[in-house]
Amino acid sequence: MRLLNGSELAGYIKARQIGQVRALRQAWKIIPKLAIVHTGNNPINNIYLRLKQEYGADILVEVEIFNPADIEVVDLVKKLNDDPTVHGIVIQLPLADPTETELAVNSIAPEKDVDGLGENSIYTSATAMAIDWLLVGYNVDFTDKEIVIVGKGRLVGAPLAKLWRGNGLFPIICDSKTNDLTLELISADIIVSAAGVPGLIKSEMVKNKAVVVDAGTVSEDGTIKGDLDSKVRSRDDLTLTPEKGGVGPLTIAALFDNVIQSAQTTISK
Repeated sequence: MRLLNGSELAGYIKARQIGQVRALRQAWKIIPKLAIVHTGNNPINNIYLRLKQEYGADILVEVEIFNPADIEVVDLVKKLNDDPTVHGIVIQLPLADPTETELAVNSIAPEKDVDGLGENSIYTSATAMAIDWLLVGYNVDFTDKEIVIVGKGRLVGAPLAKLWRGNGLFPIICDSKTNDLTLELISADIIVSAAGVPGLIKSEMVKNKAVVVDAGTVSEDGTIKGDLDSKVRSRDDLTLTPEKGGVGPLTIAALFDNVIQSAQTTISK
């Protein structure tokens, strides 16, 4: 088995980012800042909030978390849009009221939408960028490969499909409406699963020597689980992400890359 270690790659990216932030602070007196808007008490969200705070502290980017009521989210975002000290705004999904998601993410100014989830964001989705970085970083060859993305949600599947199509790739997209998931997966050379359904991807669905990225996360009995069945992980012929330290660390690194880029654009203002 070959592991796609996102934590290892994130370490190299973090070293570069520290230098970029130091230059912004020392040469331009610009302190990069990320504002995170969070509602509810989702256990996975709480973990990601802590990880983002820790990462920001490591590279000297300020991270401030806001906890408004659902009806206050859009007004808060508008204030953050107008705050010149804030370079990036993230709405930690899912919201307590998921029906407000579209309105909330699209209320973020495109130049501050560092998660890349709004319709007009100028940034690539952090999770999509992370998966691309991960595969490219481990020299996974996309040439003439059959690629399948399982799930087409706002956070992973949809933006990843958009990114890869823009790069000239043609991934097959599967979701809960797909009639025969096994039929779609069995010939795939590269599988990215982001369905959030524990154990969805069975060993018999995955062909020999495939590359498998598990980007699904869901809390089950207090434990965060991915989409891969344990028998998939027991195989030694696959290239795949570990249970921990796969896509997640690179997603956070990609997010802060966008924050730094946003801060850099203020130099000329």
